[in-house]
This record gives sequence, C-alpha cells and structure tokens, in this order.
Amino acid sequence: MRYPQTFLDDLKRQADIVRVVQDYVQLKKKGANWMACCPFHKEKTPSFSVSPAKEIFYCFGCHKGGSVFNFVMEMERVSFPEAIKLVAEKSGVPLPQLVDDSRFAARRAEADDVIELNRWALEWWEQQLESSAEGRSAREYLRGREITDETRKTFRLGYAPDSWDALSPYLKQKGATQSQIDRSGLVVKKDEGGSYDRFRGRLIFPVLDNQGKPIAFGGRTLSNEDAKYINSPETAAYIKGRNLFGLNLTRDEIRRASFAILVEGFLDLIVPYQFGIRNVVASLGTALTPDQATLLGRFARKVVVNYDGDNAGVQAAKKALVTLLAEDLEVKILVLPDGLDPDEFIRKSGVTEYQKQRGEAQSHIQFVIDQAVKDRKLSNPADKEAAIDEVLPFIRAVNSRIQKREYFEIAMDTLRVSDEVTKRELWQSIRSGNTGGVRAAETRGQRAATQPTVAEMQLLALLIADDNLLRTVVAQFEPGDYDDLATGPIFRALVQAARGGSTVDFDFLSRETEGDPSADLLPGLLMGEPTEADDDPGVARELNAERCLNALRLMNVDRRISELRSELAAAERNGETARCDQLATEHLDLSRRRSALLPRAEAAGW
Repeated sequence: MRYPQTFLDDLKRQADIVRVVQDYVQLKKKGANWMACCPFHKEKTPSFSVSPAKEIFYCFGCHKGGSVFNFVMEMERVSFPEAIKLVAEKSGVPLPQLVDDSRFAARRAEADDVIELNRWALEWWEQQLESSAEGRSAREYLRGREITDETRKTFRLGYAPDSWDALSPYLKQKGATQSQIDRSGLVVKKDEGGSYDRFRGRLIFPVLDNQGKPIAFGGRTLSNEDAKYINSPETAAYIKGRNLFGLNLTRDEIRRASFAILVEGFLDLIVPYQFGIRNVVASLGTALTPDQATLLGRFARKVVVNYDGDNAGVQAAKKALVTLLAEDLEVKILVLPDGLDPDEFIRKSGVTEYQKQRGEAQSHIQFVIDQAVKDRKLSNPADKEAAIDEVLPFIRAVNSRIQKREYFEIAMDTLRVSDEVTKRELWQSIRSGNTGGVRAAETRGQRAATQPTVAEMQLLALLIADDNLLRTVVAQFEPGDYDDLATGPIFRALVQAARGGSTVDFDFLSRETEGDPSADLLPGLLMGEPTEADDDPGVARELNAERCLNALRLMNVDRRISELRSELAAAERNGETARCDQLATEHLDLSRRRSALLPRAEAAGW
C-alpha cells in the first residue's frame, strides 16, 4: 500500500523544507542555505544546514541528513507514510487515495474507528475519576500513592465503573454501532451472544501514541481480584509489543539526556515523572520486544534498565538485556535496594538518592556475572560450569566483536577460567553459536565501521557535482576500481546514472543504495562543495578526479600485493612450485603497476 509516486514528487516540490524545519528549530539564512543548532545532538555552534535548492538537510556534526520526509520521521518518530501525512498537512496539500491495496484502506478506517471510540471512552473514564461518587476509591488510591491532580491529568488517568454494561450505552449515545464496539477491544464478547465491559472497577491508564491518541488501555484492580492488571487486546489500532508507555511525553527529554531509563509498570514511570525524572519509558509490564527496543533506540543509544528488584524483576531484566544488546544499545542495570521498584523507592528515599543509585548502575556484563555467581561456589566444578553457561548467552548477544571479546575476557577473569584451551573452546562456541540474524548484524556493523578514504570521498563529491566529469570518469573506470570500497554502492549508482541518463540527486542515490551503510554518507556528499581552482575550475576538477582515481587504484594494488605475500608463503610451505611461479609473476606485474601509479598518487598528496 503506497501513495502514488507522482504525488510524492509533487509534494516534495511543494513542501518548503525550510518552512517545515522552522516548525522545529530556529533557522538563520547563511548564503544559499539556512543554518541552526542541530536538533538531534547537543551543540553550541550551528552545524545543521538546510538547502532549499537541493531539498535536503544535513548536520555536519552528527551527520544526520535527508529529505523533508526524513526530517519529520526523525523529529516526530513516525513511519514514512505518517511523515507524508504530516508534511502534506503542514504544506496544505490534500492527500490522494492510497493505491494498490483496498484492504489497507479498510484497516486504516477501522483503526480510526477504534481510536475514536477509545477517545470517547477515555473522556468518560476521566470524568468518572474526577467527580463520580464511585470514583472516590480510585482517587483515594492515587492519593495514597502520592499522585497529584496535575500528574493525574497529565497522564489522563481514569476510572471504569464496576458495572458489566456501563460503557457500551455511553458509546452508543455518542454514535457508535455495536459492530464498532465489538471490534474496539473495550468489551468482551460472550459465547452465547452479547458482550460486557472489559474494564470494570479499575483505575485506567491510557496508552497514547506519539500524537497523543489513545490506542489501548491498562486497568488496575482496586479490590482483591487475582488479575492485578488487565490490558487491551490487539486491535486495528494497537499491536502489542510495538509501543512504550509514556514515550509521547518523555521522548524529547530522552533525546536531550542521551539515555533512557526503562521501567516495567505504569506507576514506575508516573512517579519518577512527577518528581522530575522525565527520561523514562515503560515496557507496559510485558517482556521487552525487539520492536520496542528498536523504537527506544531511535531516541537514545544508552539505556538503564530499572525493573523491580524482586526475583521476577531480575529475570525480566535479563530477558530485556538480550533484546537491547541485539539492537546495539549500551545497557546498564539498576537494581534498587530491598527489592523496591522505582515508584516505592522514590517515595521512600527521594529523587536525590534515586539519582545516586542510578549513577552507580552496573554494566550489563557485571550484572549478569553477579547474578550467575549468586548462591554458587566457583570452587565447585558444577557450580562453575553452570555460572559460565548462564553468562555466555549475554556475551553472544553483543554484535560488536571488540566489545564481545572484552566482555568475554572480563567474564573469564571473574569466573576464574585460566586454562587457555578451555578459554579458546569457549570463545569458539560464542563465535560459532551466533544466530544468522546476529551474524548478519555483525557483518553490517563491520562494514559500516569501515571508514571511506579521503580519495574516494573527494572523487564522489567531484562526480556528484559535475555531470560532464561523471561521464568522463565513468568511461575510464576499470573492473575492481571501486568494488571493494566502503562507498562501492554509491559508485555503482553513479555508473548506472551516467550510462542510463538518470538525474543524480538525493532520491535516485537513496533508492540505489537503500539498506547499505554507505547511504548515510549521501547528505554530506550532496551538501558539500568541491574545492575550486582560481584559473580553470573544469580542468582542475578533471585533474583532481584523475589523481583520486589513481590513488584508489594504488590502494587496490597495495592490498593485493599484501595478499600475495601471504599466498606465496603458504604455497612455499606446501611445496606448490607451479602456484609459486604464478603468484610471483602476478607480484612482479603488480609491482610494475605500482611504480607507474605512485608518482600520480603522490602528486595528489595521498
């Protein structure tokens, strides 16, 4: 399901990127572009630039960049289709019908119905908590938990009357049909027909999306029911495991603080928020999901997990660890004294003591090791083996090979594993035990960590800036000039553009490099301006491009020569005479080629 491409092209032309960005940051004109302090990282000197001519933004500090849609997606933390809707609204452009999938339109309409019914239900529940006689028990409960009226209103808490059929008549009065009510998740359908209210006699906690729309609810009992909390089922508007409670209120503070505190329950977030700790999110009382970890990672790359301090909370924290580590997040664990949860601890000991405890949170590996050796004696072989088995999965979950190895060495030292053969076998089990998804993520991380050379970046900037030069240089390319480079996909896209007559712009290059780490370099390349000579810029650009290309070829030759040395040594050890002769001939040819390339590369200063 998508919007027509013609509409997207027209919208991008009509959407003034400067005006859209100005809704979020204060821009100042500087030459052909507009500048500001970056909204994505802390800085005092403006490095965030918006180019109306190129219709892109770019930060020279944190290197975020892209189109007006990318900007809105980053700022609002919404999907691409939602960003299109927001840009269209800001630009006064009506949205066309989505194409290719009538089922999507039907589900979107159903989701809108659910949200509308949720809005009516929430308004009614808020009134019940505010002033009804029956809501007094809920008000007293909140006072007992030291929740102020201001906080209650901020989080839009409500109360569902203890009745089997109180909400449905109200919704019908508002105009809802029985079919809409049945699909809303607000009632439970009976086998024999009919339905009854899902939430009865409970304090209501609404789950709001990033735009503040109620998509689901949690209800806490105020009596001695077995089910302390019940939650909304999945509906057209709500899929479990894709949302974080409170994020609509705390996302900006999380971004400013550069880390998030992850808690479990509703009150574990509400109480810290009321006391001024605003960089908090809650996982809605369920096991943290990969979707929630991905969502959290959009706002901060560091997370302090502060689940309940009892055994169940510790086990939940360990499960969350694996999910967060798979998302390449830096994780610390905070276990509060006496098994208290954040709500209880802050009300008992205060914010200052909580922040002190948070500052002393353990690194994830130390937490895991401490839990593994708890109630075990490392002098006992069986206990020692069990502790090692408990720790290894948390090392295996780390994507970075460097960090993985560091954590492995810490674990081996702490668990007193000194035998080198045993350590080697354990390390091999970690490396070979990676799942396909983790291995793929590790490969992507290694590729992304490969820094492009000055020569390839300068050559790309020249080719992007000059169509004539692009055609000239593409005609000179040889097989292997760019295949092994970190920026290889960008070079391939430029070759395709030159040979196919495509326009080289952000949209084209983004499509051709989608999913590759090199795509992150595009805004910087497009916003940069190649250095011009004073006499003849065209000649200077062509000469500079030739030097850059020669430098890349020299690096390729040096890399292959290094490989040949290893291959020659192996062939000599194995007594492969014919192979040695073949490799020696190739080495001689490459040495001659290197001698020819060296003066040209050195002339460029490489």
